[in-house]
Amino acid sequence: MGVPLCCAVVLAFICHSQSLEIENPLYRLKRYQDSAWSDPNDCMSRTRQPVVVTNPYNFSVDVRMPGVVPTGSDSYLCMAVPVPTSRDAYIVDFVPHASMDTAHHMLLYGCQTPVSTNSYWDCGSVQGTCEDEASIIYAWARNAPPTKLPKDVGFKVGGNSGISYFVLQIHYGDVSAFRDHHRDCSGLTLRMTSRPQPFIAGMYLLMSVDTVIPPGKRVTNADIACDYTSYPIYPFAFRTHTHHLGKVVSGYRIRDGKWTLIGRQSPQLPQAFYAANKDVDVKYGDTIAARCLFTGEGRTTKTYIGGTSDDEMCNFYIMYYMDSKHAVPFMNCMETGSKELFRHIPAEASVPIPVSPDHMMSMMHTGHATDHQDNRSQLETKKAEEEVLDQGYHLEEVSAWPESPLQLGQVSGLALDSDANLVIFHRGDHHWGVNSFDNQARYQQRSLGPIQQSTILVVDPVKGQVLKASGRNMFYLPHGITTDKDNNYWVTDVALHQVLKVSSDGRDEALVVLGEAFTPGSDNDHFCQPTDVAVDTVTGNIYISDGYCNTRILKFSPDGKYLSEWGAGSSDRRRRMLFRIPHSLVFLPDRQELCVADRENGRIQCFVANTGEFVKEIKKEEFGGEVFAVSYSPAGGGLIYAVNGESPYGHSAPLRGFIIDYSTKDIVDTFSPEKQKFKMPHDIVVNKDGSVFVGDAGSDSVFKFTSEKAHRSVKKGGIEVQELEEMETFVQTNLKPVHKVTMAVAAQPKTVAVPQKQPQPSRAQTQQRRPEDEEEEKKMKAEQSGRGGVSPAVITTLLLIPLVLVISIGVFIRWRKSRIYGNRCEVKAEPNSSGGILGKLRGKAAGGLNLGNFFASQKGYSRQGFDRLSTEGSDQEKDEEETTDSENEEYSAPPPPPPASSS
Repeated sequence: MGVPLCCAVVLAFICHSQSLEIENPLYRLKRYQDSAWSDPNDCMSRTRQPVVVTNPYNFSVDVRMPGVVPTGSDSYLCMAVPVPTSRDAYIVDFVPHASMDTAHHMLLYGCQTPVSTNSYWDCGSVQGTCEDEASIIYAWARNAPPTKLPKDVGFKVGGNSGISYFVLQIHYGDVSAFRDHHRDCSGLTLRMTSRPQPFIAGMYLLMSVDTVIPPGKRVTNADIACDYTSYPIYPFAFRTHTHHLGKVVSGYRIRDGKWTLIGRQSPQLPQAFYAANKDVDVKYGDTIAARCLFTGEGRTTKTYIGGTSDDEMCNFYIMYYMDSKHAVPFMNCMETGSKELFRHIPAEASVPIPVSPDHMMSMMHTGHATDHQDNRSQLETKKAEEEVLDQGYHLEEVSAWPESPLQLGQVSGLALDSDANLVIFHRGDHHWGVNSFDNQARYQQRSLGPIQQSTILVVDPVKGQVLKASGRNMFYLPHGITTDKDNNYWVTDVALHQVLKVSSDGRDEALVVLGEAFTPGSDNDHFCQPTDVAVDTVTGNIYISDGYCNTRILKFSPDGKYLSEWGAGSSDRRRRMLFRIPHSLVFLPDRQELCVADRENGRIQCFVANTGEFVKEIKKEEFGGEVFAVSYSPAGGGLIYAVNGESPYGHSAPLRGFIIDYSTKDIVDTFSPEKQKFKMPHDIVVNKDGSVFVGDAGSDSVFKFTSEKAHRSVKKGGIEVQELEEMETFVQTNLKPVHKVTMAVAAQPKTVAVPQKQPQPSRAQTQQRRPEDEEEEKKMKAEQSGRGGVSPAVITTLLLIPLVLVISIGVFIRWRKSRIYGNRCEVKAEPNSSGGILGKLRGKAAGGLNLGNFFASQKGYSRQGFDRLSTEGSDQEKDEEETTDSENEEYSAPPPPPPASSS
């Protein structure tokens, strides 16, 4: 028996060796890179491969100093890394690896020919960074966090971009940080894709070159301004940079004499790229201006603009995107602005932004430029991601809520008061029917009188008990409701054509009345069936959606003074589609935006609340052409909650609620009641604890949903799968974000690889792909399926070894027993097996592992995302037909307006 066993072992090692020879070299490269630089002080001990490929389209590039030791303070050192492809590629994410304890600041340039390609060089001297023109791609200072670009936006490099090298420049301010003689490996990780991006990112730098700060002078301004003479750009991020004397830096667009803020920040805070002011565009004929506010207090000599830490700088970076046809990667402005122009700069530009000592101390102690710190930060990021996942976006109905039935009519509106109690606005014994209004939208049932029941109920959100009731004999057809900071109710009545502010103390008195009773209109003093109200939590300004027979949003002061109004928005004014029943409003306090549920257009539009400037549109096929209500929670970076409704045009989708990621516009989750289905979900609110309430005008009821029984996160599910079966090689789910769970074999530990979420091409982009691109993609996929990941030979071999050992042991035991007991002992084989032990082994290990059934057996499981499970696939396999352009704006001609519908 020993001879066959030895042969099997030898055969296994031969197969394993051959499999390693044909193993995907990119996998080898990644494994090698993961093991490199484990010791930050030994970063010169190995050559670090800078490129990691995660799939045929996406890869990352490490641009790091090769273990340098600056010889003096205010040293500028540079190193170059080639762009790893000769084709077009796009940077979509910047991850810094540095600490302000070591590096004063970092700049990443792109160019064709760097000064040197050998290791690193002193670029603070005459040599500089590039032989040709250098474009600034990224800048970092003061422990700034990573920068992620918006979807469909990337910095174009390689190909015909004129950028074939990355040049990293680091300014080492104080050399005393290197007293311990450690080597510095600070730098960046660039996450990139070869997928063409519709919009190309660029950098616009405003920089003062001649400012002099007198000693002791309290305020010195550095003003820069240039006329813009290129194609339109769309700023989406900004960054400020000065040294110690800078107090605030502000950037503006000037158009027709009006100054519009792009961004404003203290340069003493982390010098990250912050979000620019809500899609301010810059076009030909505009002026771009910036001001740096300095103080000379504490200085005894003049301070000039220069490169040392004792000098000063005044930089305002604008990260923008342009249409790919007209992309310009870098522009700058170094002209001193005229005193006449800057006489009109907003006063905010001259107001310093205070920075607390605690904030400064927290920055000073934020990590060091070591892999240990990088790992800690990655762990913290991972923990934060897990916490977000653990919150569970899936909502389930609380069927036992309310504990006692609520006596409700048509539920038209919901709100929350300052105590997080639910406020219900309903119609009692009145109903909106086909005979409620004539063709001029005048109410035809005044003879019924006002609703005698209490139309406003304050309800305990936990048990559903009525805490107080009001609103008797005041309303005819209630519609929308919200509360202000004083717990007053702002309501709309479509029959009265009015908006009212009502006290919550039970006196049933209107404190403010807007509009004329029973009189529809479209001027500043009249409404036509107004639908909803939202309140600015800071200023108290009132926003009104008007309504069923008007197509506008109106803004009023807290005391009812008309301020402004606007209509539907669009990124392309030539294709703007009017509102068709702006039905619901929500104010986004963390973004100072107002979002509108444009009911009959089946979309959500968001605007800058102060100006009415259009920000974005969310339109999904899943809405089915109707969006009845919208709410918002700042949790998870911003989540929009919405409910749809039945379409009168026959294109309805299932009635349900939606949770939408504000930034990506992706649908995170959908939900609906389990027992009694939605009939006409009319309004929605979300509480601070994540509970969601939906008011249904069709069933005269309110539904409560909570995430207390949320499904397991994909990460948790992946870990459980690992613990159940080590024989699985890959598990792919259809949930977003996609998490690839890799089962390591042999002595390697089990790992969970969580790749970055990759952007999907739109349907139009997919259709426009060239045949040669498709051929190349198929070829790359074929190569990876043949070489990538863990070879089947390895798995077969490693499964064969223990199997052979078990069989050998079993045969040996049987042989020994036969020698000892003769023929008195008989070992019976189980059916369809090669022996008792082997049969049991096959029954447990060789049987199919059905992960779908496993998850389905768990409490609260939803099959969404687990219907397709592969033991051989990878996260490269994606259904092209699943990528849609539904999240893009749609501007088809609207169908004929419907007759007055009850709602």
